[in-house]
Amino acid sequence: MKNQPAHRQPAARILDQEDLNFLLTNRVPRALLTRFMGWFSKIENPVVAALSIRIWRLFADLDLSDARDQEFRSMHACFTRALKPGARTIDTTPGVLSSPCDAIVGACGTLEGINALQAKGAPYPLTDLLGDAEQVETYRDGLYVTLRLKSSMYHRFHAPADLRVEHVTYLSGDTWNVNPAALKRVERLFCKNERAVIRTRLQDSGAVLTLVPVAAILVASIRLHWLDGLLRPGYRGPKHIPSQADFAKGQEMGWFEHGSTIIVFVPPGFALCPGIEDGTPIRMGQALLRQVGMTDGAVSPEADT
Repeated sequence: MKNQPAHRQPAARILDQEDLNFLLTNRVPRALLTRFMGWFSKIENPVVAALSIRIWRLFADLDLSDARDQEFRSMHACFTRALKPGARTIDTTPGVLSSPCDAIVGACGTLEGINALQAKGAPYPLTDLLGDAEQVETYRDGLYVTLRLKSSMYHRFHAPADLRVEHVTYLSGDTWNVNPAALKRVERLFCKNERAVIRTRLQDSGAVLTLVPVAAILVASIRLHWLDGLLRPGYRGPKHIPSQADFAKGQEMGWFEHGSTIIVFVPPGFALCPGIEDGTPIRMGQALLRQVGMTDGAVSPEADT
């Protein structure tokens, strides 16, 4: 993944100041601003889209060189853009779980019982995040990885292994920004925001893996390809959604309509792959977690998406 440009735009450097960043992106009418952006981003006008993307570039290191399309009918189309064929490589090592998305790795490691960290010194209980005490016990003393998607990144997410989706729980909530400035200041932020808890089962070992896409300020909507409709503020469908959808490793599962976070949970018996630590950039398809005893760290065969 490309590093951040050495010389950022002046507007972007303003947002690097944490206190000001937090004020500008959180101490605002979040729900109202999110509804407005949801409407505005879908305006299909090439002039509006081009101007919006130009302004967006002032605040973010937006790189569209790997996008399938280079012109967009709306800002929303740019947010949810597809990749060129072969733009990502999937690690196909048996027992390795690949990253479901492009991201910056956040807090990660072994759960302390059923507690994870959203930032240093800021724990949260899985019971609050997942909303299901029985499911939480599956991950006691297991592993977790927080994957933060910046607003400029590729927003689609993919299956980290051959798996079956068994259940989705939709939890409505707030739309706090999920950047580091907010994670340091808002207690149990992930447990307060809108999110989907996606329980899956790995086809090779039968182990349970849960993905938790957490929405954030601005569009705050999640598309899951096996469900009808969009999970978004104002959703009136069932909270618990039994599912039966099979995905091959690397296959697209859905997308965010703006930058946000995916948290990955696995039970004991897994380990972080080398180089996975807080602050590390990662691309969809790169090695993220491995099942202990199934891999030996050898160079993996690879396949293009």
